[in-house]
Amino acid sequence: MANEIKRTDSTDIILDSIADGVFTVDRDWRITSFNKAAENITRISREEAIGQQCCDIFKASICEQGCVLRETLNTGQQVINRPVYIINSDGETIPISISTALLKNRDDDIIGGVETFRDLSVVEELRRRLEKKYSYQDIVSKNNKILEIFDFLPGIAESESTVLIEGESGVGKELFARAIHNLSPRKKKPLITINCGAIPDSLLESELFGYKAGAFTDARKDKPGRFALGEGGTVFLDEIGDISPALQVRLLRVLQEKTYEPLGGTESIKANVRIIAATNKNLEKLIKNGSFREDLYYRINVIKIKLPPLRDRREDIPLLANHFISRFNKLKPKLISGISPEVLSILMNHNFPGNIRELENIIEHAFVLNRSGEIEIKDLPENLRPDEDNNQIEIRSIDDLEAQFIIDTLRKCNWNRSLAAKQLKMHKTTLWRKMKKLDIKPSD
Repeated sequence: MANEIKRTDSTDIILDSIADGVFTVDRDWRITSFNKAAENITRISREEAIGQQCCDIFKASICEQGCVLRETLNTGQQVINRPVYIINSDGETIPISISTALLKNRDDDIIGGVETFRDLSVVEELRRRLEKKYSYQDIVSKNNKILEIFDFLPGIAESESTVLIEGESGVGKELFARAIHNLSPRKKKPLITINCGAIPDSLLESELFGYKAGAFTDARKDKPGRFALGEGGTVFLDEIGDISPALQVRLLRVLQEKTYEPLGGTESIKANVRIIAATNKNLEKLIKNGSFREDLYYRINVIKIKLPPLRDRREDIPLLANHFISRFNKLKPKLISGISPEVLSILMNHNFPGNIRELENIIEHAFVLNRSGEIEIKDLPENLRPDEDNNQIEIRSIDDLEAQFIIDTLRKCNWNRSLAAKQLKMHKTTLWRKMKKLDIKPSD
């Protein structure tokens, strides 16, 4: 009897009082105990579970490969809060975090294992609500400048005016262009995107306007250009600052007269498209040095949207990181619960020259390497990991990061608390309480 797992009424009462699911298995992987919370989460009764193989009950994402309980039994090492998902008896996918330990008898012999698991559905729902609160047409932000753009974006979309979106590479200019199109009366027609900086100037003209058969040696038949393909919809001209002066003249005609001629054509074609342009360059400087036409600039600069770089909207970094983690959780057969405080500190202190695109790449890199369920420093790209010898990166707590963000906002507002509270989207009494809690004074 020494190797059997004995249960008493008092054991059942104790296990059933625990909010987390708890079950035990013997050395043959058969379930020997199953508490009330486990029944509620899996929607499988104790009677059905006892005596069954645990993989038949849980149908978890790691049952086929990388069973955590097997890992503990093989290595003797506990696992703490590793996120996975299971499928309950109704076929619903439930995110959980699991912890494991060895089960021993009085003689210290290993007779099985014990696993506790916590339902993360509420946590996931709260995360989704938070993202929904600060998301708009797939754009995620709580930065006050971006939220102001959210406010007037529908009005911009309803108009037919040309829009110029300015911002560094990777700030999400195409996302805003797509949002304008999707909110506009043209949303049922195509959105055609072309990166003017990625196509040689000799090809860009034919890509935009198309060509007629015989226009050049290899032109055996007519080919419609992007303006023709976007008829009735929107044409998004990304990196418009890279086009040549000659092509700028032709584009100016499209904006002024709403007509164009394909290469080799003799008749003008009416262009029923809305143009949204974007650039990561300072067009006013290009005008001064003669590489961009002033008249074209004023044609595309009817409505300007200027997107701040990620280093100026650091409050969005945790939100965006969780957004990308959630996306990769859906795309890949893995479940990551989040990022460690040390990783968040590193990300908050990084300048992100590649902006949001760089953050997305960092999260994807970490997602692929991660084995623990929470993104840690060792999962980051090498250039972001702190030097082990010099310890160059200061690890800061969440309170430190929040305090720094509040101090930066107060400085921008000349320590006007009412104005700062408005910028921070909180009541001024809330700001006062946070300042008191975080010991923030004007001398900071």
